[in-house]
Amino acid sequence: MDRTKIIAWLSLLLAGCGHPAAIVVGSKNFTEQVLLGEILAQQIERRLHVPVERKLDLGGTMLAHEALVKGDIDLYPEYTGTARAAVLQDSSSADGGKALAEVRAEYRKRWRLDWLPPLGFDNTFAMMVRREEKAGNLSEAAAERAWRLGVGYEFEQRRDGLDGLRAAYGLRLDGTPVTMDLGLLYAALGSGKVDMIAANSTDGLASALPVKILADDRHYFPSYECAVVAREETLGKFPRLRGALEELSGKISNERMQRLNYAVDGLHRPAAEVAAEFLRSVAEGR
Repeated sequence: MDRTKIIAWLSLLLAGCGHPAAIVVGSKNFTEQVLLGEILAQQIERRLHVPVERKLDLGGTMLAHEALVKGDIDLYPEYTGTARAAVLQDSSSADGGKALAEVRAEYRKRWRLDWLPPLGFDNTFAMMVRREEKAGNLSEAAAERAWRLGVGYEFEQRRDGLDGLRAAYGLRLDGTPVTMDLGLLYAALGSGKVDMIAANSTDGLASALPVKILADDRHYFPSYECAVVAREETLGKFPRLRGALEELSGKISNERMQRLNYAVDGLHRPAAEVAAEFLRSVAEGR
């Protein structure tokens, strides 16, 4: 064998002995996202046995989206309603199936990003008040009085957020909305700093605290089905990745997501521990 062939053979041998590239899992900056990111990371480690780098708690929607487009992360969990309103700037209404089809087509065309089948829950916005309040839906609340409102940082700017909500219901506010981290909303409601919050339907604390969701009787908020969004390039590079992630599709109901969130927010258990327990239950068919 001549010297050129020997060098080529050694190069191939060394390349084959190298460590596989890491898959980078991202998430936004609230409990549910961090927990889902950890679930995805552990599922990949468990099923593919490749290194996984975690870039969890990145920030808001656009920060996570831009990281995915640039290739700083390979995948993260996203919501159909958020994708349509915040990323695609589409304020039209659409049911769950239509919304998923629209974002799947647009993400693939614009950025070569793939939406996998949904995980099973719909985390829509939920306007919450203390349980003793008389109003049962948003129309009743709007007619009753002005409200001191607490919101997360995105809610005031989003097309499916505050301005549209006020227009849909004629909701009156007592002063300027108080913006804060999502994790602080329930404490602010409980202490009386605010008397209505823009929270989420799968919040764990909502199932344990004396609060109630005001029914969206005019169906203002769109569907927010949660699914994994991944780079097509990454799915091609790791052929077994899609199947491993799709094993989680349809496995998380709204009630199950509430319990998972409460384990972290209410019981103060580490997200990694809660994720591992969830994946064990999935593997056992529970």
